[in-house]
Amino acid sequence: MKKTVKLAALLLALAMALSLAACSGTDLDSADPNESKAAPENSNEPAGDAKYVVGICQLAPHVALDAATEGFIDALNEKLPGQVEIQNKNAAGDSPTCATIINGFVSDGVDLIMANATAPLQAAASATNSIPVLGTSITEYGVALGIENFSGTVGTNVSGTSDLAPLDQQAEMIKEWYPDAKTVGLIYCSAEANSQYQVDNVQKKLEELGYSCKQYPFSDTNDMASVVQDAADNNDVLYVPTDNTAANNTGIINNICQGVVPVFAGEEGICGGCGIATLSISYYDIGYKTGEMAAQILTGEADVASMPIEYAPQFVKKYNPVTCQALNITPPDGYEAIAAE
Repeated sequence: MKKTVKLAALLLALAMALSLAACSGTDLDSADPNESKAAPENSNEPAGDAKYVVGICQLAPHVALDAATEGFIDALNEKLPGQVEIQNKNAAGDSPTCATIINGFVSDGVDLIMANATAPLQAAASATNSIPVLGTSITEYGVALGIENFSGTVGTNVSGTSDLAPLDQQAEMIKEWYPDAKTVGLIYCSAEANSQYQVDNVQKKLEELGYSCKQYPFSDTNDMASVVQDAADNNDVLYVPTDNTAANNTGIINNICQGVVPVFAGEEGICGGCGIATLSISYYDIGYKTGEMAAQILTGEADVASMPIEYAPQFVKKYNPVTCQALNITPPDGYEAIAAE
């Protein structure tokens, strides 16, 4: 009898448990398919509501180009918060890689391409005539794109910002520092058209100021050291333009010239690595301006074909304290020291 009662109680308890489970269970088929799910923390995925896709191709990793890219991204994020997916690619100094990156952007149908330096700009201009292309860190667009009698507006799907500091003022800096010097060697990479443009124009001004000048082109890093050594051995002063190969290899120049011959540079990054003085611009600022231009194009406020090339708003005379000390020279008045990194 007791066994019968216990068995009945056990069966009753089991039945009640099954009933409760059925009442409290969740029907997966009835879940809302549109219910949002929180994204994982630290996710690098673009925002789901991004309206635009922008591809960045930067030629190489160095201080000036890095600053321009940073300014561009900051401007886009401030002008179009949460609306832009940015694909940031770096070609590691290899021009053919620029073409590969750009062609990928074109195949993907990005809304705008930012080309940071001459090689990416040339690749983008060749790859598309419909996607807006904005350059930055470009010295002279007419030279880069082969446009004769360039008026300041490309007039196609290309525009952007320039890193050109007044070349005549750069030449005058050499006169200010070394008025008694006789010879100036101009060092640059022969593969960079805008470097050739700069040294040609600086040389013209230097010769007007009474200097004897000679150009020392190197093809790449393989012959760079021997060319720099030749220039250093045969000149009182050296000049290096805004040259990407030089910017990536200031150590080669510095090892040869430090304490031996002064090097005037076309931009602050090169000057900080191997130079004595420069007429500096802010690459962050020109990158930021490029980002503002991009926002206007993406939103339809401006037509890239009618946008003139923009230039740095101000130039600052700067000197390298380490190099000045090594050469035992005091900078003229009006120069700011380049901050040590």
